[in-house]
Amino acid sequence: MLFSNINRNEVTHNLENSQYDVLIIGGGITGAGIALDAVTRGMKVALIEMQDFAAGTSSRSTKLVHGGLRYLKQLEVGVVAEVGKERAIVYENGPHVTTPEWMVLPFHTGGTFGKYSTSIGLKVYDFLAGVKRSERRKMLTADETILKEPLIKKEGLNGGGYYVEYRTDDARLTIEVIKEAAARGAHLMNYVKADRLIYHDGKVVGIQAEDQLSGGRLEVRAKKVINAAGPWVDSIRKMNGSLSKKTLKLTKGVHIVLDQSVFPLKQAIYYDTPDKRMVFAIPRDGKTYVGTTDTFYQHDPRQPKITKEDRNYLLSSIHYMFPTVNISEKDIESSWAGVRPLIYEEGKDPSEISRKDEIWESDTGLITIAGGKLTGYRKMAESIVNLIAKKFKDEHDRLFSNCLTKNMPISGGDVGGSKNFSHYKEEQISNGKKAGLTMEESEQLLSVYGSNAPILFRMIEEDGQEAERYEISILLWAKLKYAIDCEMAATPTDFFYRRTGALLFDIKTVINNKEKVCNYMAKIFSWSNKEKAAYEKELEEKIKVAASPSQED
Repeated sequence: MLFSNINRNEVTHNLENSQYDVLIIGGGITGAGIALDAVTRGMKVALIEMQDFAAGTSSRSTKLVHGGLRYLKQLEVGVVAEVGKERAIVYENGPHVTTPEWMVLPFHTGGTFGKYSTSIGLKVYDFLAGVKRSERRKMLTADETILKEPLIKKEGLNGGGYYVEYRTDDARLTIEVIKEAAARGAHLMNYVKADRLIYHDGKVVGIQAEDQLSGGRLEVRAKKVINAAGPWVDSIRKMNGSLSKKTLKLTKGVHIVLDQSVFPLKQAIYYDTPDKRMVFAIPRDGKTYVGTTDTFYQHDPRQPKITKEDRNYLLSSIHYMFPTVNISEKDIESSWAGVRPLIYEEGKDPSEISRKDEIWESDTGLITIAGGKLTGYRKMAESIVNLIAKKFKDEHDRLFSNCLTKNMPISGGDVGGSKNFSHYKEEQISNGKKAGLTMEESEQLLSVYGSNAPILFRMIEEDGQEAERYEISILLWAKLKYAIDCEMAATPTDFFYRRTGALLFDIKTVINNKEKVCNYMAKIFSWSNKEKAAYEKELEEKIKVAASPSQED
């Protein structure tokens, strides 16, 4: 069966007529990781997400699978050690969605980091994170730092640290984990909102929910229910009557995107701000993106808005560290904001609150996981599924295996490991050319879709004429058809935002193709005129939000 909303009625039927071991509420990276871990141990797994998969925090990060260098400053050694080691695992299991990115950390007189603290900090970082020899830190002189990135502020520059982080597409990483869980037998569905918990003998045994696309109602039942709803974790706990003791505190992070023509950054930089925070500036596909802010947030987490203060803060940080870069608000091409669901610590500023994850269990048996980082998703999943496995052993005398995901490629990652990925692409380019693509087009699809790219090649060979009928470029059509048939995309926004990232990094393509994509999806899903108009309106609003420099709260 395709992993597609074309089969939505069949998926709904399965959810309603199955008794699951585990039901997960939340389809971000945490829920996705739990689903994959649990299903590969032999558990019968269901997952529901009230929006699209990865629509919340998991598509709004800094797009880095990073080890949390700044947490060394807060002496969170355990966090650095764990997520640092996980970076390499995430990369190895999905080299098509994760790429090593050498980063320069410049240090200036009076800055947060000095030469000695940077050297020691990065050395400790390498040790804690288990960084392989070829990616261990190097120390640069001031001249070497400028050679790496000539735009860096030269006044007071004393040198730089040179170390590796891993760049990712957070939404695609989440989708690939979701797809792997589905391929291994988990039942997962987006646009299903849990609005009531079901109890038996005082214990949570399922949810009642509303299908956000059809308006229909459904029930899903399971022996164990996991609340992995990210920013909405506390709303599920409130529904359960277990919102007490520790609660979430949402903080907002904002990023802006500029074209390389106005900010020609050639080297990723992790740099100081005047208020002693740290910000990333990262080149990506002809753009430079900069972030992030860190402020408390109390509004609707579904669409956090960018304020003038957010925008000006990032522009000021650029002017501070890259004084020759002459940019203003009008140069911001697109932007995004996301919220971090952190565990509240009284008296701490947003940047000081720990990114550690915690697991809570209520008297009714609802298991909640909160906090954590994108990088540590697999370990978070392992912890919570270990807990569930123990409960099944104690309560039902059922045994499940230990965690199997450490050396398990996610969907698209079956390329023989990160070292073999380039060779895999070289081998497969001929199949792309056979489908009529150029070498560059073939390489592009292979780089994004990994071992799933041959599926797109076959689609082009067999049905590529559809692209001409809808006047869509062959590459965009292939991505669209694959997103619909194999990635559960239900709306144009799903496609342009979370399946391709074009809404953030190639907004002109979205504007030029929005009507064609809407027409194609309307035909595939048999939308009424009213439904089509609603999805078109939603996309227009998302374009407006992404392209507007600021939207006041």
